Amino acid sequence: MLGRIDHVGIAVRDLDQAIELYERRLGLRATGRERLEAEGIEVAMIPIGESRIELITPLSAASTVEKFLQDRGEAVHHVAYATDDVAASLKKAGAAGAQLLDEVGRPGAHATRIGFVHPKSLCGVLTEFVEADGQPGA
Repeated sequence: MLGRIDHVGIAVRDLDQAIELYERRLGLRATGRERLEAEGIEVAMIPIGESRIELITPLSAASTVEKFLQDRGEAVHHVAYATDDVAASLKKAGAAGAQLLDEVGRPGAHATRIGFVHPKSLCGVLTEFVEADGQPGA
């Protein structure tokens, strides 16, 4: 059901600066940027091989990413796994005892469907399931 690591999400304070660092220091290129007003975040995707780095910055003090940055500073925020069916992946994880943050899939960046599992359920790592959009560079 889970196919690969879709992306690793990294919380950052300044999205433009973070993009510039990844481009200059690692030679990678950001190919997609999107504001998710409902989530209170802006994201930039940086493809690498079959996966991506997702840089995430809060749009307001009310964002959960802002709280994360206050508590932990800039750091890995989550690991996302590609799946053919977010709802089925959430159901399977929940049936196996995982604490779900989402009971059903919801809209994500770049026309994806996503769902999260609480970090307490997977060794302290916030885990995301992503229905692949068929655009690895998006």
